[in-house]
Formats: sequence, structure tokens, C-alpha cells
Amino acid sequence: QVQLVESGGGLVQAGGSLKLSCTVSGRTFSSYSMAWFRQTPGKEREVVAFINWSGGSTYYGDFVKGRFTISRDGAKNTVYLQMNSLQPEDTAVYFCASPEDAFYSGASYAQDYAYWGQGTQVTVAS
Repeated sequence: QVQLVESGGGLVQAGGSLKLSCTVSGRTFSSYSMAWFRQTPGKEREVVAFINWSGGSTYYGDFVKGRFTISRDGAKNTVYLQMNSLQPEDTAVYFCASPEDAFYSGASYAQDYAYWGQGTQVTVAS
């Protein structure tokens, strides 16, 4: 079955950096787009970043403002989220996600993603 396993969350001071990883198994990684979402209590899950199956197209939530970079490594079946200049408002549980369909070109709707990781907590202290 399809599994997504995240790692890399933790506690960081404001202005610091973290790199999240998500390793995918159970499907042909190179055929599927990937995304990172985040969620805080009482709020809906929001898209942080999206990368298409080839890595040739990316999308970022408006709040990212050039601070984060999504990338993928086909040899490792892994998608990354490099987060720089972190701020306390970035505190959330971060999830990686993959859609049901291969070659999915959408980006920002959580309901379009069928597979999710377990989530990793990112806490940014002020």
C-alpha cells in the first residue's frame, strides 16, 4: 500500500531553518505530484507547497513569500521542504500528501489528495 513517512520537524528559534523530508513507498514516485500542507488547531489544512511529478512545476502558498523551497529526489523517493526565515506563525503540524491520480496538475485543495503522512510538528519560538 502507499505510505508517506515524514521526518525533520522540531523546535527552532525565529529566523531559523528546518528541512522536512517525506519518503514515499508503494507507488511509482516519478508519476505523482507531491505537496506539503500544514494545520493548526481549529483551522483548515492549508497548502504550503506543491511540486509536480517531474519537478518542473512548483506552487507556494501566499504566506511563503520566498522563504521555503520544495524539491524531490527520484532516486530516494523523497520530497523535501526547506524552510528558512521561520516565524512563530509558521508553527503547525506539517503533512506531506500525494494525489490518487498520476500526473495530477492541481495544487491547493486538500480534498484532491488521497494519501497523507502522519504529520510532523514544527514549532518556532519567538
